[in-house]
Amino acid sequence: MGSQTAGSVAPQHITDELRRWIVAQAEAGCRPQDVVAAMRASGWAEATAVQALEQTLRQRLHEIGQPLPAPTPTPPLSPARLTPGPVPEPLLSAGPRLRLSDGHEVHLLASLGLPRVLVFGGLLTDAECEGLIALARPRLVRSETVVNTTGGSEVNAARTSEGMFFERGEQPLIRSFEARIAELLRWPLDHGEGLQILRYRPGAEYRPHNDYFDPAHPGTARILQRGGQRVATLVTYLNTPEGGGATTFPDAGFEVAPVRGNAVFFSYDRPQASTRTLHAGAPVTAGEKWVATKWLRQGVFA
Repeated sequence: MGSQTAGSVAPQHITDELRRWIVAQAEAGCRPQDVVAAMRASGWAEATAVQALEQTLRQRLHEIGQPLPAPTPTPPLSPARLTPGPVPEPLLSAGPRLRLSDGHEVHLLASLGLPRVLVFGGLLTDAECEGLIALARPRLVRSETVVNTTGGSEVNAARTSEGMFFERGEQPLIRSFEARIAELLRWPLDHGEGLQILRYRPGAEYRPHNDYFDPAHPGTARILQRGGQRVATLVTYLNTPEGGGATTFPDAGFEVAPVRGNAVFFSYDRPQASTRTLHAGAPVTAGEKWVATKWLRQGVFA
């Protein structure tokens, strides 16, 4: 999503690329005010962002034959939603090569400040990747997403993968991997959700979305009873697909190639689009993509 810089006086043009991006956010379930906030964080003037959103969504609704919704006021953000909180601070003081207590060495390959993104090389060995795939394969089902209005989950067209969850510490391989994550990210092991394994077949994707739970949605209060808000995500690639499947950060113009054993970590200190952690799993164009995802919470996830 390109823009002029925030202080520029040059006109900002609503491009086809921007319109496609807005449609993708809407189809993934993002709220209009969060889309506008993401555009403002990328340097768009608020008036231009609102105009682009309204024009694009009206045009899209007309194309698919849906009636235009009545305008509704956008509630102001509460101070609590704007206050940053603690997030995992990965072990980086040793430099780009990080030797963990289990003897495993992890390499820091890339680092961004906003969004806060780190790319690690060699978080898992080839044998560990194969082991996780073998444990997960018999238990795969169609992936679901959280239903914001209830706090439950359901199959969503925006997410076309298959997946399963391990209980925390369910298998020796899971226990050793979770201990490695806890040490690397310097976040308590019991503050993590169970490890999720996903398989993306050719054409499968996960459209742009945020991993935090929006406090404005009715179902969020129920979700937060187990461990509080999500504060970070670690996605580890269990294989290298033949084509496609990158993890993309549209607001930052950054993408991470899916390479076996490598991982991408990103944190969000508040449930706001200002963290610029909107991300997506690009479509797999050839072969399969397998990933292991660990979500980290504010408190103990039980």
